[in-house]
Amino acid sequence: MLVLPPELTHRQATACLHMLKQGLRVHRDSAVVVDAHALTVFDTSALAVLLECRREALSEGKQFAVQGMPSALAGMAGLYGVDALLAAAP
Repeated sequence: MLVLPPELTHRQATACLHMLKQGLRVHRDSAVVVDAHALTVFDTSALAVLLECRREALSEGKQFAVQGMPSALAGMAGLYGVDALLAAAP
């Protein structure tokens, strides 16, 4: 499981994406779950990071899901029409 930090704004986006991509490289399961429970401060950059992480996971033939997405971030995803791409983990 990959874990998002408590804060993910434009300022942290590049470093966070780099960390997630490193995690994807060593992740051996067929499904990647990103844990967003700790995320409390974010902007639309969080969506961009999650979508890029999803793209990377799918390019490696892995499934992708997000666990514990804050409701405000889920609402933002719906507003931008990308909510279906960021499926909730069971």
